[in-house]
Amino acid sequence: MSRRKIPWHILFLFPSLFILESSALEPANVLLIVSDDQGYNDIGLINPDILTPNLDRLAREGIRLTNFYVSWPACTPSRGSLMTGRYPQRNGIHDMIRNEAPDYGYQYKSREEYEASWEWIGGMDQREVMIPAILKARGFKSAVYGKWDLGALRRYLPTSRGFDDFYGFVNTGIDYYTHERYGMHSMFRNELRTKEDQGAYATNLFRREALRFLGKTENTPFFLYLPFNAPHGSSSLDPAIRGSVQAPEEYKAMYPGIETKMVKGSRYGKPAMVPSKETKRRDYRAAVTCMDAAIGDILKRLDQQKKAHNTLVIFMSDNGGGGPADNRPLRGKKGQMWEGGLRVPCIIRWPAALPGGKTCDAFLSSLEIFPTIAAATGADLPEGVTLDGFNMLPVLRDKAPSKRTAMFWQRRNLKAARVGSWKWVDMGNDSQGLFDLRSDPGERRNLATKKPDILNRLRKQFADWSKEMDQAEPRGPFRNF
Repeated sequence: MSRRKIPWHILFLFPSLFILESSALEPANVLLIVSDDQGYNDIGLINPDILTPNLDRLAREGIRLTNFYVSWPACTPSRGSLMTGRYPQRNGIHDMIRNEAPDYGYQYKSREEYEASWEWIGGMDQREVMIPAILKARGFKSAVYGKWDLGALRRYLPTSRGFDDFYGFVNTGIDYYTHERYGMHSMFRNELRTKEDQGAYATNLFRREALRFLGKTENTPFFLYLPFNAPHGSSSLDPAIRGSVQAPEEYKAMYPGIETKMVKGSRYGKPAMVPSKETKRRDYRAAVTCMDAAIGDILKRLDQQKKAHNTLVIFMSDNGGGGPADNRPLRGKKGQMWEGGLRVPCIIRWPAALPGGKTCDAFLSSLEIFPTIAAATGADLPEGVTLDGFNMLPVLRDKAPSKRTAMFWQRRNLKAARVGSWKWVDMGNDSQGLFDLRSDPGERRNLATKKPDILNRLRKQFADWSKEMDQAEPRGPFRNF
């Protein structure tokens, strides 16, 4: 087993934690499912207002994590951390790779204009090691179907980062049917743009590709990364579309009594007719339910292939829910440092190695995914790479407490730190404070004036972490070097 450098806040970890605990366990297949902007409370098992029978089944057969965090409150940096096991400030993707012009109603006039923009030319530093790269030596076939969001140029595409197959879109969002992002077609098959499926609903396409891949890996260990764009808002300049989430009519019909209704609003600083709040909420839930059905078909295929027993299935959202999502009982939403932007739904199932039908309240994060997959597959960790997480399988087996005692976040001038049960939030304005998550997960009672020593301690630990990130080997595209 290769060694790695350990950052200061997890010096107490031991390499032995990354080894499969029983020689009787075969290396697991891995299915990593990521939803886009799904709310903390948007799983039917805990919220009867939304229909997710397959996620409910996954939770009943696996472990639902209730204290699981991502490394950034929006998509690109969060996904970069997921693929590398490193803080955004360490791997170089600590902000969004997206253009702001569409926020003001601007549509690109040509492909050439778009391809000269940041959204097209930015990408994950080529020196970063991603999950599929460490699995190749173990004979795994790896594929990704859905939202990539880590670079559009050939050197940044999944097939240049260890994946064997890719079908999906490369940026932060698309129209679910046209597959365009504000007028620019964005669907790829491996290294080439394709319009072969234009007009078909994106979730159904990613389901189709996943099932096809499973059919081709009957006798091969696999890593299937399935990052849906659902239930992210639709990336269209039309206010009637962009204002909501596109979903098939059959799934909208599962939420009866709500008609599509347009109301007076504004978009791009001008009056516009936009979907009502009730319409947005119905469409969002319908998109989640459609995604859930796709997940159900994939789980069924694993059952048919008799692979479910030894497949590590991980489901999570890339960040907190925004817009019509339900983050109760948490405060805040996507883009914010409140719990509602950072704490996300997560379910893990591996019948061969993990207990089922339980919840886990341990402090854990998406930074743990990379080393956990390495442990489950028997893969070596990359030489000389500082990881910011640890193998959480012993925690999920109730054999050890979580080694995650602290976590830190920064989005431009927004900052947060969680140390133990204490959380410090600085939203860059008057909205900041100190909270005890053990008794106040909704961050309602600001204890900053009552607990100044704890407040100062968390600020100091954040400063130490920030210094460590600044001193790390620089990575592009945001670092100045």
